[in-house]
Amino acid sequence: MNKLQSKTLARKDVSVEETWDLTELFPCEKAWKKELDAIALDLEKLVEYKGSLGSSAINLLQCLLERDSLEERVARVMTYASLNQSADGTDPANQANDAIAASVYATVRSSVSFIDSEVLALSEEKVGLFLEQESGLKDYTKMLSDLFEDKAHMLSPETEQVLAAYSEIHESPYMIYQRSKTSDMSFSSFTTEDGTLHPLTFNLYAKYEESPDTDIRRKAYDAFIETLDRYKNTYAGTLATEVKKQVVEAKLRKYESVTEMLLFEQQVTKEMYHNQLDTILTELAPHMRRYARLKKSVLGLDQLCYSDLKAPLDADYNPEISYDEAAELVLEALKIMGPEYAEIMRQGLENRWVDRADNLGKRSGAFCSSPYGAHPYIMMTWNNSMRNAFTLAHELGHAGHFVLAGRNQSISNTRPSRYFIEAPSTMNEMLLSKHILEKSDNDRMRRWVILQSLGTYYHNFVTHILEGELQRRVYALAEKGTPITAKLLCEQNLDLLAAFWGDSVELDEGAGLTWMRQPHYYMGLYPYTYSAGLTASTAASLMIQEEGQPAVDRWLSALKAGGTLKPIDLMRLGNVDMSTSEPISKAVAYVGSLIDELEKSFT
Repeated sequence: MNKLQSKTLARKDVSVEETWDLTELFPCEKAWKKELDAIALDLEKLVEYKGSLGSSAINLLQCLLERDSLEERVARVMTYASLNQSADGTDPANQANDAIAASVYATVRSSVSFIDSEVLALSEEKVGLFLEQESGLKDYTKMLSDLFEDKAHMLSPETEQVLAAYSEIHESPYMIYQRSKTSDMSFSSFTTEDGTLHPLTFNLYAKYEESPDTDIRRKAYDAFIETLDRYKNTYAGTLATEVKKQVVEAKLRKYESVTEMLLFEQQVTKEMYHNQLDTILTELAPHMRRYARLKKSVLGLDQLCYSDLKAPLDADYNPEISYDEAAELVLEALKIMGPEYAEIMRQGLENRWVDRADNLGKRSGAFCSSPYGAHPYIMMTWNNSMRNAFTLAHELGHAGHFVLAGRNQSISNTRPSRYFIEAPSTMNEMLLSKHILEKSDNDRMRRWVILQSLGTYYHNFVTHILEGELQRRVYALAEKGTPITAKLLCEQNLDLLAAFWGDSVELDEGAGLTWMRQPHYYMGLYPYTYSAGLTASTAASLMIQEEGQPAVDRWLSALKAGGTLKPIDLMRLGNVDMSTSEPISKAVAYVGSLIDELEKSFT
């Protein structure tokens, strides 16, 4: 007879302490709906500025201030709906409210699109004069400068308004992908040799692939891939629609390519983008193949399958940690960042910023949502693994960044380029690793932390760089008119995996389906930016270790700057120059040194 593992709980059955508290956004759904109505009324008042922005500096300022205020409120209603949907995508009410919020967002975007169009109708000289006349406009200096840089790619006011009105439709590929994953995709349970029947979900698969039991890893992988295969054509169609949308928009806006358009938005040069992908793919592959061969040897496997890549190397040493213990550990590790940062971390850990429950319908993975004017919200799934402590530290890095930026900048100046976004989060992981190594005299724990650090680099320098390379290939093919199909996506994915891993990993056809796992393909050129952030945090964390307070102060100044600087200048505040490949090569070499130390620990 099969033994059945404990079932995943419904959302209503999980402990409240394990969920986030959304009452800072809205005390209840009724209050949320009331705010939707209020936003509609205030939007009408904002639109009254239409046609008058060029008449005076004060008119322009008042309009921008009211837009900021409205956008802050829209962010709250969007976040409230999105977080509820992420927590339980099976709830019809959450699905409906998420759709309502998306519709409101589309309406607001369409209605306020006149602002950018009217500003661009003015001369740069007149806008400069307005800046001199009205000191309140100084906060909008970078926003106005960025707007004029984009002028060559702006369409007519009427066209911009129409495109903005279609924003809900434009976001539908991502919505369909996410809803399918959380609400429709059902995985078959699998039985291991000991007779245990294991349930399978997206979240559980992430746990199974790190299991020390080869039978569990490989059978979970087979069951997971079997379900992905059934959905591949639908998901390919959804992704193809997303790609086609970007191709069409790039042509309309007279960009040379989708890549140019998306990099322009990030304020990143093509050289920086290609440096990041090419340097890591070329220089990291030999190190990772060495890591794969070490794993095969230590695990005593005849062959290292793709499903074995995340198998623990020290299977008997997998330290568990409770959430409360991890919270204390993270707080200790981040004390070096100073009292203000440490207090933000404490609030996040003690005041239910974190949703860590595992329940049906919960979105897979982890993220931090940071609506301006409210505290951040972190989603993850806690399973008492020390690795969870690193995920927690990572997401708290995003939270700390946006709390500091929000305290020091207006909503228009809070969010930096995506190129910088992952630097504060991976910095926290680096500091946690160094703290554990410093406080522990246990050689086995040292090896475990090195393995966890390699896990961070694997996530950002392998998983996401390979996603970034797939994007680079797919956009190039799409712009040549090549249809983006499931067959093409699987072939390209399998090809790049083979090019990276060589003969160190046995790849099966199912590995080609793993493009279906991540939502990042619906977020522009997001995947490669993970490695950019980790490159910067690697360099800056080493400086903190060597210099102490001066390096900490530089890093905090970059966090507080928010979006007031371009990403290359933000990183320069932390004394990291990303205009060359040198920091990337140094980060890759650091990964190599970790593998060197790991190899020695097993000899």
